[in-house]
Amino acid sequence: MIFNLIFAALYAMGERPIANAAPGDFGALFFFSVETMGTVGYGDMHPQTDYAHLIASAEIFTGACSLAVVTGVIFARFSRPRARLVFAANPVIAPHDGARTLMLRVANARRNMINNASAKLWVVRDERTAEGSIFRRFHRLRLERDDNPVFIYTWTIMHVIDDTSPLYGGHIDDLVTSGTSFVVTVSGLDETSSEFLQARKGYQARQVLFGHDYVDIVQRDTGSSTWIDYSKFHLTREVGDSFSSEA
Repeated sequence: MIFNLIFAALYAMGERPIANAAPGDFGALFFFSVETMGTVGYGDMHPQTDYAHLIASAEIFTGACSLAVVTGVIFARFSRPRARLVFAANPVIAPHDGARTLMLRVANARRNMINNASAKLWVVRDERTAEGSIFRRFHRLRLERDDNPVFIYTWTIMHVIDDTSPLYGGHIDDLVTSGTSFVVTVSGLDETSSEFLQARKGYQARQVLFGHDYVDIVQRDTGSSTWIDYSKFHLTREVGDSFSSEA
């Protein structure tokens, strides 16, 4: 619209530049500009002076470049694959292999392979410096397995809360009142499009379910078939009082 108005104004600066356009009829010049930029050319209006031919040539070039730019932008926008990763509604903390573990389940909703997938998990909390100032700090949590060569269905990201963990020795109430939060990112290479994918999810400490584990979603029949029941993806179950209220 802006380009058409500009070129219509340029046409109006000439003396009867367009055939069959009434003198002073800016609307006719505007619609001629629309037809020229759109390479339509109905034939009833056409340039009839050298000045009009010069402006029309510049407009055709501008229209062709604009079309190429818009086409490229639209293609880049809609052809870009989206990392349709689904994150569990709540992280959980439960015993796993005899150790207290923070777990977070992720699913690949695209149902295609994500090659060389990697995961990172941070805890974000306010900490007081030796001078008494409060800073918001990120602590990278070490994962039991931070890469997945072929991510197809689901992946449970795990962090063992041992004496090297930033979460070790903290109480549930301390996590919530300190405004602690968690950030997880998952990235990888889409096998179909060979494009890099990345997704991020944030959780507040109050969303963590202590003493809960995820419901098993892998189903097997009497034969050799195995499938995933995604309807139970967000469900958790209590695992008893095997640990105290400490995180």
